Amino acid sequence: MIAPVPQCQHESTKRHGRDRNGNQRFRCKDCGKSWIEDRPRPLGSMSTDIDAACMALKMLLEGMSIRATARITALEKKTISGLILTVGETCGRLMDSISDVVVNDVKIDEFWSFVGMNQKLATNREAGHDVGDSWTFVAVERNTKMILATHIGKRDGNHTDKFLRKLSRAIDTSARQQISTDGWGGYQYGVPFALGSNIDFGMLVKKYAASQSETRYSPATTIAAEKIPQFCNPNPDQICTSHVETLNQKIRMHLRRFTRLTAAHSKSLDHHVAMQNILFAWYNWHSKHSTIKKTPAMASGLAKNVWSVRQLLENASEV
Repeated sequence: MIAPVPQCQHESTKRHGRDRNGNQRFRCKDCGKSWIEDRPRPLGSMSTDIDAACMALKMLLEGMSIRATARITALEKKTISGLILTVGETCGRLMDSISDVVVNDVKIDEFWSFVGMNQKLATNREAGHDVGDSWTFVAVERNTKMILATHIGKRDGNHTDKFLRKLSRAIDTSARQQISTDGWGGYQYGVPFALGSNIDFGMLVKKYAASQSETRYSPATTIAAEKIPQFCNPNPDQICTSHVETLNQKIRMHLRRFTRLTAAHSKSLDHHVAMQNILFAWYNWHSKHSTIKKTPAMASGLAKNVWSVRQLLENASEV
């Protein structure tokens, strides 16, 4: 295989076959130098056809399972699994590149799921930290619908702090903003510490008829909800988590692995994280929101138009 070399200065060139990954090679008729076509590689080292990959991702993002996607696209299950990991890594970098976004009203919540097995079984088997309960921390801007920051991990102080540091990098903390969260104790001191003094912070604390461990797969009945100011002077009318809870519903409708009481749950943490990264990037840059009639990235000034799935892959691979 001819190694990639910089293109020479001569203008007389011709095609010179392809390498084993399908990249077009060129050769100079004058000096004999050869080089590989310089183009974005949204799928990394994968040789899968880009159109087939985009179709598979669209199916996965519309709630289809890996097996169903494999049957329809004729791609191997291993190929689709590898595609999820490759694209999930690039979409994760794209999400992490969000910075200094001016926000007005941020809603924070965390969504439950599990990897491999439920937490009780994982504890009994001493299965390790990569299986059992998994929580997805999400911050959404109320007006632009932008997903500003996400983090997947356990529902504890360590992972809460990691999520809040991501959120601090994603937003312009010099501007005044209101922050609303649920009653998770990790936010009480973590939010002011991570986001600084230019925030009006309030909590919506809900009381349930039973604990989550008793209801298992669906939330218990809410019997009361109290709005509690935590820092500075939050507007009581804007202390809510309904906007981010709507996103919770969207995640469970669009990702098969979030469907409760099925065998479709994530079997590995890497795939669990990667597929969520793809969904969040797709939601921000591709999906038009019915309320604002544009994508959240357009509303936040991060994009000028709607990105197709192929554009999403190509742009994410360049981050």
